[in-house]
Amino acid sequence: MTHGGHGAHGGHGAHGGHGGHGAHGGHGASAGSALGPALVLTASFMAVEAGVGFWTRSLALVADAGHMLADAGALALAFFAQRVATRPRTERSTYGYRRAEVLAAFANGMLLAGVAVLILKEASERYFSPVGIRGEAMLGTAIAGLVVNLLVAALLMRGQRDSINVRAALAHVLTDALGSVAAILAGVAIVTLGWTRADPLLAVGIALLVAWSGFRVLKETAAILLESAPPHVDVMAVERTIRETPGVADVHDLHVWRISERFDSLTAHVTLCRGEHGTEVCRRVADALRAQHGLTHVTIQPEAPPPDAVVPVRSSRDGKPLGRTG
Repeated sequence: MTHGGHGAHGGHGAHGGHGGHGAHGGHGASAGSALGPALVLTASFMAVEAGVGFWTRSLALVADAGHMLADAGALALAFFAQRVATRPRTERSTYGYRRAEVLAAFANGMLLAGVAVLILKEASERYFSPVGIRGEAMLGTAIAGLVVNLLVAALLMRGQRDSINVRAALAHVLTDALGSVAAILAGVAIVTLGWTRADPLLAVGIALLVAWSGFRVLKETAAILLESAPPHVDVMAVERTIRETPGVADVHDLHVWRISERFDSLTAHVTLCRGEHGTEVCRRVADALRAQHGLTHVTIQPEAPPPDAVVPVRSSRDGKPLGRTG
């Protein structure tokens, strides 16, 4: 059986090269260095924005603070998950704790969905029962919120390729930046036109941004938790590659799934052609999958070809063969 990452083992199969394991520690360090400062900035300004939002009675500002609360939760969960994900594997957790990142990102998506529902409920009530809003303070705070969101986004850009959680947190922050723009527009409408209904209307826009962000995160993480094939992997093309590898007569029980971000796995059973050695065939399959599909964590189980067909003969009563039946 071949398992990407090591050398050859006896006559059971071959082990293709695997570079994914060692790289995760560096990824976690890079992502963690961005997450810490981003979390401090977001949590600090979230408290300020929420306080000003309640004081000015601006739903758009409170909604934006709610989105920043989701951002802070996303960053905190991502920061925690990065630490857990880099822990070494154990006898009970043979893949380590990489799925902690995925679980945290899934929780973030659920949190965003809840925030969106609360904002929409409050916006509908505010539209039909408008309240007085301190527009100048609201506008100034919304502008400051946009600046903070852009600073946090710049920090997260450095680590977003390394972690699904950092990408989820970046998506939160970018949509929150759009939310800050909506709050700014509401503030301008209130200050210049006195149109207080602009506040709940634009709060609805913020809620839709929050909901969309949550949907994207939930869709990606649910696919991983359900062990679906990674979106960039064409399973039919992978099967063709295995079948076309010299020495392979057939392939079955092919599975491709994702353990966590940047960690795709494949297992398959291959039937050998007659005269072929399992170790060499498995090595060829692993090399082809790495070269053509970028799959490095590969486990191939070689199986011997089926025995020759048995030719039945007729026998006389005394047991002597009479000849072939066909």
